Amino acid sequence: MAFKLGLIVNPVAGLGGSVALKGSDGADTAAKAIKLGAQPKANLRTQAALEVLTPYQNQLTVYTANGAMGEHTAKELGFTTEVIYYSEHVTTSVDTEQAAKALLELGVDLILFAGGDGTARNICHAVEDNVPVLGIPAGCKIHSGVYAITPKAAGRVVEMLVKGELVTLGDADVMDIDEDAFRQGTVKAKRYGEMQVPSEVRYVQAVKNGGKETDELVLADIAAHVVSEMEEDTLYIMGSGSTVEAVMQEMGLENTLLGVDLVEDQQLIGRDLTAQKLLELTKNRKTKLVITLIGGQGHIFGRGNQQLSPALIRAVGTHNIIVVATKTKLQALNGRPLISDTGETELDDELSGYIRVTSGFNDHIMYAVGHQD
Repeated sequence: MAFKLGLIVNPVAGLGGSVALKGSDGADTAAKAIKLGAQPKANLRTQAALEVLTPYQNQLTVYTANGAMGEHTAKELGFTTEVIYYSEHVTTSVDTEQAAKALLELGVDLILFAGGDGTARNICHAVEDNVPVLGIPAGCKIHSGVYAITPKAAGRVVEMLVKGELVTLGDADVMDIDEDAFRQGTVKAKRYGEMQVPSEVRYVQAVKNGGKETDELVLADIAAHVVSEMEEDTLYIMGSGSTVEAVMQEMGLENTLLGVDLVEDQQLIGRDLTAQKLLELTKNRKTKLVITLIGGQGHIFGRGNQQLSPALIRAVGTHNIIVVATKTKLQALNGRPLISDTGETELDDELSGYIRVTSGFNDHIMYAVGHQD
């Protein structure tokens, strides 16, 4: 009996990330992102997940929506594909929900969907916990626990199901934040429900840990060390997150908590920059990158900092990446590696291995970086 895989792709998911719009919810935002030069990547991330399943094409059928909502990618990879929902206009949240309802009525074994937290909300509204689901991370906001940690990891979970391996199902929270507040630097997360997900802990992410670090002294030590090591005539790209914010505060600079800033000689020369602007400003300049990890998940690239494009990371060079994190934050990973999910497998391979993490003043830890494949 063939595995019945439901597939829904939100083709505009993640458009706002690279152009610093902090999200893609709403047709106006997606249109603005495209006008600013954003390139749709949801189907590329879906392709990465489905490529894991190509050896099992005779064991599954993909049921999906037409065109860019799943049909094109599934057919291009050679899967037996049946279109069960047709959208005759620019894809909206209504299309996502209607497609999900059609898959539920068809009785698919799993709904695999690509998007962000807004897409997860739409799926949850349509199917609740009546069918197992799994998200391919493709959006700017990934706070929900229904997503695999990388696209390939999503493929691995489906592979286990197709092969008939025992995979436990568990309930996971669907979370989303107010994008308007997000653009103003405030995270207001809200729980919208829960859905069934294959709870394979190697591949499915935890719900993002919220809140600021409470150990202010440790953050101050980290910040003081980074600032003391800063070189003259060198650009410093300051990533998002509260730990990097502490470094900015040490320099007395205003910080974009949920964006990316640029500093030179401890002076702010660019705020909340897009991927393209970062490339322009750092071209042919010595540049270093200061980043931290997402608490509870461990991502250093690919979550909340899509402005740090693969092209930019390559230009900076792996030897110029400064990772900062408290030991408490690292211990909370329970030995799991930091995760690089840049969208380019070759670059993720290059970033894998051990990296030095600054965890205090002249205090460093060697910690593993990996990516699920």
